[in-house]
Amino acid sequence: MRTLIPAILAAAATLAAPAAFAKDTRTPEQQLEKLLEGRVAGTPQDCINLAATNSSQVIDKTAIVYRVGNTLWVNRPRGGADQLGDDDILVTKTTSSRLCSIDTVELRDRTSHMYSGFVSLGEFVPYRKVKAAAQ
Repeated sequence: MRTLIPAILAAAATLAAPAAFAKDTRTPEQQLEKLLEGRVAGTPQDCINLAATNSSQVIDKTAIVYRVGNTLWVNRPRGGADQLGDDDILVTKTTSSRLCSIDTVELRDRTSHMYSGFVSLGEFVPYRKVKAAAQ
């Protein structure tokens, strides 16, 4: 009986592992839609304050989402979006504290750190949470 319990636990862990590491099966557009759920698009801007950016997230072959406070700024690159991978490292080179639609972002492979392409940024669209209406 003692040898049976570890075997059962090992089998259960093996069966559960694929579910824990399952790849997101949603399309990139669906992933972006889910991320923006409950938010409304604002007026597109040419630049954002890079120094105020908390984080960035790549949506595979679609967009880069920058978080500035509670606002998500979505940038759909004008060129090179097909090179975006959700595991890329973004290397931003700018001469100011602003990131603008005329800038490019270099892409690096997360594992090898080798150059894997670049994107030409487009406009930044702010998405803010919708405030509940008072009743």
